[in-house]
Amino acid sequence: MKPKLTLKQIAFELDVSVSTVSKALRDSPEIGEDTRQKVKAFAKLYNYKPNNIALSLKNRKTRTIGLVLPEIVHDFFATVISGIEEVANKKGYNVIICLSNNSFDREVMNMEMLANGSTDGFILSVAKETQQKRDYHHLQEVINQGMPVVLVDRVVDEIICDKVIIDDAEGAAKAVQHLIDSGCRSIAIITTVDYVSVGKLRTNGYLNALRKNNITVNEDLILKIEDIDQSQEQIDEFLKSRNVDAVFAVNEQFAASAVKALVSKGLTVPEDVLVISFSDGELSRRFMPSLSTVNQHGAEMGARAAQLLIERLERVVDEERYQTAIINTSLIERESTLKTKKPVV
Repeated sequence: MKPKLTLKQIAFELDVSVSTVSKALRDSPEIGEDTRQKVKAFAKLYNYKPNNIALSLKNRKTRTIGLVLPEIVHDFFATVISGIEEVANKKGYNVIICLSNNSFDREVMNMEMLANGSTDGFILSVAKETQQKRDYHHLQEVINQGMPVVLVDRVVDEIICDKVIIDDAEGAAKAVQHLIDSGCRSIAIITTVDYVSVGKLRTNGYLNALRKNNITVNEDLILKIEDIDQSQEQIDEFLKSRNVDAVFAVNEQFAASAVKALVSKGLTVPEDVLVISFSDGELSRRFMPSLSTVNQHGAEMGARAAQLLIERLERVVDEERYQTAIINTSLIERESTLKTKKPVV
């Protein structure tokens, strides 16, 4: 049996672009007759058949972007949406939003549905279960068939495409350094399991900051949470049995839970323990005490992702060259870390 080819493989074998192969198979008048015949003959020889997920290879553009997010309970993803929609609407594109609920199967189904003639390209933040499985076939199939994809926030190294991220490790190190500069030495971290990319990177930033300041890493002060629905109970138990002077949380939900756990232990924030987190959302601003955070600038991330995708859709960039845009973070100090700084010893 002859091997099944993708558009990308055909393009490689014939030394043409993926776009040329796609257009030749659709009898586009943009492609010369000799090239069309050569591509068709090669595809027929190897029994090439388009994958069902890639029915986006159509003659008509929809001027619609598919956006697949893990969730929108976090204020961060709401700001990403606003940034994407602002740029897309200015450029004459609509946005269809789907949620994977951090499910691999749901993510695949969303992409299959949107690729079936509904959209021209994707912006996607990878689901937690997808990262756990390390199965990215649905992303690769779409890209192989010539449909552009931009990954935002939660990205994977295995997929070669445009990406928009922040420097999670640097942002975490900045937050932990703020705690250290405030005199803290027994700093706990509440993070996610390692297969969630941003959680792992932020944990690395925490570890780097401790080592840079010659503070011994205490594994007993690291809590990794897998099931967010049970996070409050885990955080309560974790902090009840540990003496800390600061907590760094990788998101504002974990930070709020940490404050509640500390208060139930009879401690006060920030007088007894400082708390800082990622994700500058409504919860951080309205919580009591208000939470110091690392601002990810979600709207800027969303806007950049939309720009990258639209540039690729309108072919104003090299089809085979991809870029990773890094958005700078900023530290916002609020009540949860506002206390008289102790001298560093």
